[in-house]
Amino acid sequence: MLHSRLQPLPHRNVLSPSAAAPLPDFHDEDTVEDESPEDVFAAFLPHIFPDDAPSFHGDPGQHLLYSSPRYGGLEIMVPSYPHQSQSRTEETAPGLPGAGGKANDVEEGRKLFAHFLWSAAMVVAEGVEKADHLSSLGELDSDTAMWKVQGESVLELGAGAGLPSVVCALAQASAVTISDHPSSPAFAGAIAFNIDHNVRKSSSTTDILIKPHEWGTLDSDPWAVEKKGTFTRIIAADCYWMPSQHENLVRTMTWFLSPGGKVWVVAGFHTGRAIVAGFFETAVELGLEIEQIYERDLIMQAEDGKGVRRDWTPQREGEGPENRRRWCVVALLKRKGE
Repeated sequence: MLHSRLQPLPHRNVLSPSAAAPLPDFHDEDTVEDESPEDVFAAFLPHIFPDDAPSFHGDPGQHLLYSSPRYGGLEIMVPSYPHQSQSRTEETAPGLPGAGGKANDVEEGRKLFAHFLWSAAMVVAEGVEKADHLSSLGELDSDTAMWKVQGESVLELGAGAGLPSVVCALAQASAVTISDHPSSPAFAGAIAFNIDHNVRKSSSTTDILIKPHEWGTLDSDPWAVEKKGTFTRIIAADCYWMPSQHENLVRTMTWFLSPGGKVWVVAGFHTGRAIVAGFFETAVELGLEIEQIYERDLIMQAEDGKGVRRDWTPQREGEGPENRRRWCVVALLKRKGE
């Protein structure tokens, strides 16, 4: 079971996880508390309710242990929840432009839902580490080969905690760029911690960059202009719940994608299947092509250890909230005609 890889670490004496607060010292044993009953119960929820797989994990600011069969225990800090704005107004509270024409960054940050670790990120991480392992044994099969990143230049969009980027760096991608919206609370320390704690101390030689970027701001962003067409792998895990941003997201993918490059799309159905299907329609309309697509069971595994799959469909009769959360869609996109 994929979710069994993730366990909450003991809570620290941090009264309220804050984007502005310093990182806790995990070597100070006096600050460690026992695991709460809530944490213990949460760890067993997938076993008690097998059809109700969680779409996301962790509390804002919490540290989680991701048990990787390939790289050992990875300590992942979940981004903190953005604080209340100190200069809150009726205009800026919902993220609307205020007098200066700029939306409230705190409210914008909340709408990004970066203060969780999403299951889709774990699907990417699992695929990459499995491909790295089988490749080292000379046993890489065609299904797993789509996740191989050694020597690739990787861009993660809407990264949040950045677990896929961490694993790509450990799998010896040549370069990894971890990006999220400039208002994302992940830039307040979570991404930096996750890279420093898990990658900088390893033998990885991957060139790593943490870069704020807003989808669709391409010609106006000097970094985007410099990096146009340079990424051979693009990750977008659970970035699809805002249909109004689908076009910007696809244009960003096609802008950064190198000739022959691939885009990994992984999305849960917690916001409904129709929203995800709408993204694929937009992607095809704007010049991308679906090379491979299937649905993945987040709970069950086949006897050979592979995830249970079924065909993707934009509509599934009889599907409701009670049974759709255990499934996600996995797709490999490329430029049309390549």
